[in-house]
Amino acid sequence: MTRALVLSQPHLLSPTDDPPQNAEFNLRLKEQECLTLLKRCKDMEDLKQVHAQVLKWGFFWNSFCASNLVLTCAISDWGSMDYACSIFQQVDEPGSFDFNTMIRGHVKGMNYEEALFLYYEMIKTGVQPDNYTYTCLLKACARLQALQEAMQIHGHIFKLELEDDEFVQNSLISMYGKCGEIELSCALFKQKDIKSVASWSAVIAAHASLGMWNECLMFFGNMSSEGCWRPEESIFVSVLTACTHLGALDLGRCIHGSLMRSITELNVIVLTSLIDMYVKCGCLEKGFCLFKKMANKNQLSYSVMISGLAMHGHGHEAIKIFSKMLDNGLEPDDVVYVGVLSACGHAGLVDEGLLYFERIKSEYEIEPTIQHYGCMVDLLGRAGMLNEALELIKSMHIKPTDVIWRSLLSACKVHQNLELGEIAAKNLLQSNSSNPSDYLLLSNMYAGAQRWEDVARTRSKIATNGFKQTPGFSLVEVGRRVYKFVSQDMSHPQWEGIYETIHQMEWQLKFEGYSADTSQVLHDIDEEEKRHRLKGHSQKLAIAFALIRTSQGSPIRIARNLRMCNDCHTYTKFISIIYEREITVRDRYRFHHFKDGTCSCRDYW
Repeated sequence: MTRALVLSQPHLLSPTDDPPQNAEFNLRLKEQECLTLLKRCKDMEDLKQVHAQVLKWGFFWNSFCASNLVLTCAISDWGSMDYACSIFQQVDEPGSFDFNTMIRGHVKGMNYEEALFLYYEMIKTGVQPDNYTYTCLLKACARLQALQEAMQIHGHIFKLELEDDEFVQNSLISMYGKCGEIELSCALFKQKDIKSVASWSAVIAAHASLGMWNECLMFFGNMSSEGCWRPEESIFVSVLTACTHLGALDLGRCIHGSLMRSITELNVIVLTSLIDMYVKCGCLEKGFCLFKKMANKNQLSYSVMISGLAMHGHGHEAIKIFSKMLDNGLEPDDVVYVGVLSACGHAGLVDEGLLYFERIKSEYEIEPTIQHYGCMVDLLGRAGMLNEALELIKSMHIKPTDVIWRSLLSACKVHQNLELGEIAAKNLLQSNSSNPSDYLLLSNMYAGAQRWEDVARTRSKIATNGFKQTPGFSLVEVGRRVYKFVSQDMSHPQWEGIYETIHQMEWQLKFEGYSADTSQVLHDIDEEEKRHRLKGHSQKLAIAFALIRTSQGSPIRIARNLRMCNDCHTYTKFISIIYEREITVRDRYRFHHFKDGTCSCRDYW
């Protein structure tokens, strides 16, 4: 119905010709007319017409009409919280429904502090909150990380004897987890006599918000074993995200199968999560197939696919997908452009990257963010254009962050430019960076130049400042279980067999012409000790374990938290020939697909 027709029907504009004498019946009739008109509103202009009509009737004093005006204005996608506030302020005695509506509207509009202020106003005026009040309010606390306020509100819940309400309990579980108090979250969950699907969803989401991916899968497994199984898309999204971060492709496939059996038609969010899982677990073809079959694609769907292609080094394909997105009438946002620039960086498309960076400002009037500049520094750095990268940093309209300088420092290490590396490191340290990797990068550059005194001085700063290094690790999935290895790891029950396999691999590698790149061991030790340390790199341990535990010819998939070293890269290429295995490694920056002695990155990473 067009705007002009919203109020066009005569019986909705004025009382009927023969109004009933019963005043209460007449009131109910007007309330229904008001509700009917509000349901027909498509935008704020329509709502303002209805508001004017209610005022004309003299019915604004009626709490039903006023409350529904506020509700429609605050909750509708096209609504206006400013206008909702103006209506709300004219209500003489707003009740809990009105306050709940306004709190819900503020949370929906991400005005979380306003939601809290309104709650305190609600308490001040003597209006008693109910369970609906707290479900929205606790979400606001979670988004603000307002733990102290949340605990005060928890006290109010206890006083009002609402702590046994299912909705409130689940909101508390979710809130405490997202505020970092996962122990409190789990304690509340364990206290529940009957754990509903929503309760499981809350505790799984709480762990997901903290990046506790193994725990997500553990709770999901417990949920299944306890027979609490019902299609709940939010749970599947959390679990798929966990599979994505852990590189657990087999488990992700099982989740996909469960989804297909449980839900007839998957929504865009779940489908996008599936695509993200397949792509980031190394199965690009499956992810791309799902993407092509999607009937309705949104910005996020395109962004995930573009970023996925970028991680796999398919820059040209990523640009084609971006072009299709534009052809379909979707406007790119800053996140999409991060994916496009990243794709150019991974594929070495310098000219294309520079062109798209200019288009961000000129065509779409998007002000480049720190992420865009980071992509450009990475793009130029990978290509060895270090001076150009430094000039770009100097020309930035915003202050470079430690991420920008760290990207330049990493590029300087790769291209062995100690002079520019020291400039990047100096700016990093001036920004009071507490990341030990910054000192390690500089230390490694000094080690590469055999400046051992500078190495000792730089590394001593790590100990002096009390920085804790993040150890490198590799994850490998075997039999739907994810195993973690660190460098020189001897904690695994099968460690003796793993090292024996590595010893056997070493002999075969020598016959194929492999020679350990001892320059990757940045310590002042003899060559034999360097070779010994290289054998124990986490990626090699993970490969050896996978060779022991998987059938001949089956693919091996590994996820790393740090960039792959040159020696592991060469080593894995040889292993793919000797053992006739396809090996996929996802490191901190991209995917490497090893097959028949070659890598998909073409040694450009």
